[in-house]
Amino acid sequence: MTEKDVKFNIKVNKDVDSADGEAAAEAKAVAADSEKADTEMAKLTANLEELRQTLQRRQADFENYRKRIGKERFEDSKRTTARVIEGLIPVIDGFEHALAAHREAEYETYRKGFELIYKQLLDNIIKLGVERIDPVGKPFDPHLHQAMDRTETTEHADGIILQTFQPGYLFHGRVLRAAMVRVAVHPNPASKRAVN
Repeated sequence: MTEKDVKFNIKVNKDVDSADGEAAAEAKAVAADSEKADTEMAKLTANLEELRQTLQRRQADFENYRKRIGKERFEDSKRTTARVIEGLIPVIDGFEHALAAHREAEYETYRKGFELIYKQLLDNIIKLGVERIDPVGKPFDPHLHQAMDRTETTEHADGIILQTFQPGYLFHGRVLRAAMVRVAVHPNPASKRAVN
């Protein structure tokens, strides 16, 4: 081998070594870029997941808000309707008193018109959700009835309502006006002795 061949081999080896060094450097650069891309991808994936969770929470919050507002509107509507009905109850009472007062034959046509208006008014408030409390024959309930009078009797069970002076009204379970009633009570032997 000549000196020229040795120099060539050294040069080729240097070129190969430098090519290997460049390839290694390039591989390191690619690996670093790949690692950087993986890190950035993981960061973007985490951000996307966080945004998804935030969106789901916001959607749930909005759905709860929508339900709450709907419920509040319904309750407001019920309260407003209850106030209107409370204002109409004395009108119904007036109709009942007027119908009870004029039973003579000369008032018959007048009475029929009055009855028609009364029935329409009562039907319309019943359609709105009003229940009329007319509890004759039922046990006294202080949440629904107001005792105006009591009658000592043994013909009826103790606490049974004998007469309704004024009917009561319920609106979706809420008492607008308690029924004014007469209640049966059993005579107390001690009170009989005191009277004698």
